[in-house]
Formats: sequence, structure tokens, C-alpha cells
Amino acid sequence: MAKWFVTLGVLLVLLGLLWPLLSRLGLGHLPGDIRIERPGMVFYFPITTSLLISIVLTLILWLLRR
Repeated sequence: MAKWFVTLGVLLVLLGLLWPLLSRLGLGHLPGDIRIERPGMVFYFPITTSLLISIVLTLILWLLRR
């Protein structure tokens, strides 16, 4: 189980480092992502981006288990 936590930590660090590149690809600004801007407040909930990332990760993990 410790191996999984280390792997998850490394993946999160890599995702954080690659975030500027991923934002240029349009992730985080897809149709269906909710963004509400008010004076002094911005609420952002990336529903479509989360679903897309979930599907891609599910397919990758499914292929690795085969």
C-alpha cells in the first residue's frame, strides 16, 4: 500500500509541474465547466474536465491491468 501512496504522490507532483502545459491544451476551460465570477469572488468547478480526466485514467488503468 505504501508503494501506491508514493506512486500517487509522484503523479500529483508531475501533474502540478505539467499544469501550465495542460492549461494551454484547453483543459480546465471546456464546455460544461462552471465558472461564476462576482466582484471579489470567482467560483470554478470543472465538471467536464474532471469527467474527461476520469475516463482517461480509467482507460489507462484498465489497460495496465490486462
